[in-house]
Amino acid sequence: MKIKIRFCHLILGMAFILTAFNCNAQNQPDTLTYHIETSNGNTYIGNILSQDSEKLIFQSEKLGEITFLQTDIKEMHAINLQKMKGGKYWMDNPQATRYFYSPNGYGLKKGEGYYQNVWVLVNSFAVGITNNISIGGGLVPLFFFGGTPTPVWLTPKVSIPVKKENFNLGAGALVGTVVGGEDPGFGILYGITTFGSRDNNVSFGLGYGYAGGEWAKSPMININFMFRTGARGYIISENYYIQANGEPMVILSFGGRQIIKKAGLDYGLFIPFSSNLIALPWLGITIPFGNKKKDK
Repeated sequence: MKIKIRFCHLILGMAFILTAFNCNAQNQPDTLTYHIETSNGNTYIGNILSQDSEKLIFQSEKLGEITFLQTDIKEMHAINLQKMKGGKYWMDNPQATRYFYSPNGYGLKKGEGYYQNVWVLVNSFAVGITNNISIGGGLVPLFFFGGTPTPVWLTPKVSIPVKKENFNLGAGALVGTVVGGEDPGFGILYGITTFGSRDNNVSFGLGYGYAGGEWAKSPMININFMFRTGARGYIISENYYIQANGEPMVILSFGGRQIIKKAGLDYGLFIPFSSNLIALPWLGITIPFGNKKKDK
């Protein structure tokens, strides 16, 4: 009987200790660093002091202690302190899977995507079906101009991470047609190898184009690079070697990307080296979607 009583006392004592430990842990402030975006678009970086179903008390790095209503928090997630450099948080690349337009070996994560607009008329999008497979598409809505034939296309892609954040392979296609036109279709099949991280990388690609009912007899060679210059900036170059009607053509480009909130503004010049040297400007914006869930 005494053994049973002592055993019960031991169980009750352990339960009391565990309860006290859990209560104490719940009262301790969260030691992780968080990035918070409110419904009015303001962002904050700091630590959670406490929170309940109605409000959150936050220790901001710059503004001190702030109290938020939970309903005013649009997004909240823990951040990687390695992305804090010089007192600034380096935002994720809003279009890490592409340069200006050409893809690299990285893929969109499941549920993530982006919308890209170039010079108002060229519209495209892509979304991750899995962490390795994405599907996209686009169009140039020329039907707004008196029913002019309109190019439309699909862009499936497969990404294979050989070594995380260091070496990736990719393969995909651009398959299109001209709605309202007589063209049988156009497209390209490609493979690409990317060395480096999502922020700093170099890619080498090879592709065969299709147009006018025929496949190209020689491949298109693609060499691109992207390097991060700071918390919100990149330099980008996208370059091509193409055999067109038996004549070689080299197209070089150079420019950059600026992160504005979560969007990316791309700008640069494309220079085709042919009989006539003309620099073609590039201006596009990329808006990512598939936001991270609020981390509670």
